[in-house]
Amino acid sequence: MSDGIPYRFETSTTARSVSAGYQDLGDGEESGVEVTLAGRLMLRRDQGRLAFGVLQDSSGRIQLFASEKTTPDFPDFTSLHLGDWIGVTGEVLKTRRGELSVRVDSWIRLAEARRPFPDKWHGISDTDTRYRQRYVDLWVTEEARRVFATRSRIVSWIRRWLEDRDFMEVETPVFHPIPGGALARPFSTHHHALDMDLYLRVAPELYLKRLVVGGFERVFEIARVFRNEGLSTRHNPEFTMLELYQAYADYGDIMELVEELVSQLSVEVCGTTSITYGGRDLELAVPWRRAPMLELIGESLGIEVEVDTPIPDLVDFCEAQEISVEAHWGSGKLITELYEKTVEPELWGPIFVTDYPREVSPLSRDHRSRPGLVERFEAIVAGRELCNAFTEVIEPDDQRSRFLAQETVRAAGDEEAMVVDEDYLRALDYGLPPTGGLGVGLDRLVMLLTDTAAIRDVILFPTLRAEQR
Repeated sequence: MSDGIPYRFETSTTARSVSAGYQDLGDGEESGVEVTLAGRLMLRRDQGRLAFGVLQDSSGRIQLFASEKTTPDFPDFTSLHLGDWIGVTGEVLKTRRGELSVRVDSWIRLAEARRPFPDKWHGISDTDTRYRQRYVDLWVTEEARRVFATRSRIVSWIRRWLEDRDFMEVETPVFHPIPGGALARPFSTHHHALDMDLYLRVAPELYLKRLVVGGFERVFEIARVFRNEGLSTRHNPEFTMLELYQAYADYGDIMELVEELVSQLSVEVCGTTSITYGGRDLELAVPWRRAPMLELIGESLGIEVEVDTPIPDLVDFCEAQEISVEAHWGSGKLITELYEKTVEPELWGPIFVTDYPREVSPLSRDHRSRPGLVERFEAIVAGRELCNAFTEVIEPDDQRSRFLAQETVRAAGDEEAMVVDEDYLRALDYGLPPTGGLGVGLDRLVMLLTDTAAIRDVILFPTLRAEQR
């Protein structure tokens, strides 16, 4: 073994390939095939003149068989730390006990693990350590590796699925001169060269619709977005949205797209549309139920509410459910709070909750037959919002009035309210055709299809409190 660490190391195969390709060897049989692998030494047991190890690479694990007779620098090999990266060359064989192995005919250490790894067979029990030291968690927690490999498959599949339907992937700015596209509190920063304040995007929506104005009729972006909000099992300040816009479509078309995408993705990832989440059965096959928000409130609470219900009555309904209200809230906000605090958590779904109040939907087009409501839906699956979608506002004067109403709410103290975006209004002056839009919480979709309870377990490096050293 060379004492120096090489600058590169060339392998000929992977642990998975060896495991799959030589199962037919008989006990004690040699293959006559030499392979070269690299990975971490995750387990070693020394038995005098023999030593056995487990080499793990990104594909899986394979046993190593070393002997004093055939392995160079055998004492050094048996002194390796668990977690050391090594490269190994040797013949594939099966031991007399029937264990497929690679004989260590030559080896070299590629990196030293100067900190001990946790017990590989039990993973990391402390969740804070798991999130802070994901680079360790991925080696010792098989479930973590599975979840993130599945996440990669999901993102790749969605891209192909949309491209097969003539959607074009685009990139829009992360820095926005004004916050917009969603009701959310933004993070702010300052650009010194331009001496201007900028905001990390809370959504790419307004830029994507500018592209529809520009003639791209079907666009999507898998976008990292940032919202200055609290932490929970469902919320991380930095997360991933799939947003798409389709010209000549309305929210009914987008509902069909969502249920088809999720049901087909479920088959791709889980092999079926009949899955379990948190121990409960969930059927994702199409079609999904569609129900107006006001109807669901009536079903759940036994009360009838409308957008023209007197505000004092709505306040009483909210307070009866122990919902705190703000003095500046209108009927639409009160109804939405009533729904979100009492009805939504009890919906198992999947269900499209449709026809939201106009007040809380500043980018959604007015409902074609129900005054005071808009053509908007959220898909609720397993008691949580999976996506939000609209028939988009396309008339510039209507959009301006919505922005101005939002500025009034913002002046009353709502930091999540929008401001007037003059450039977006100028884009609308050039004409936005009838358009349907969608935003899907990609992290929550991964949670659903991997049966994961906390969003931190599907984000490689979640936002955490400062570490106390």
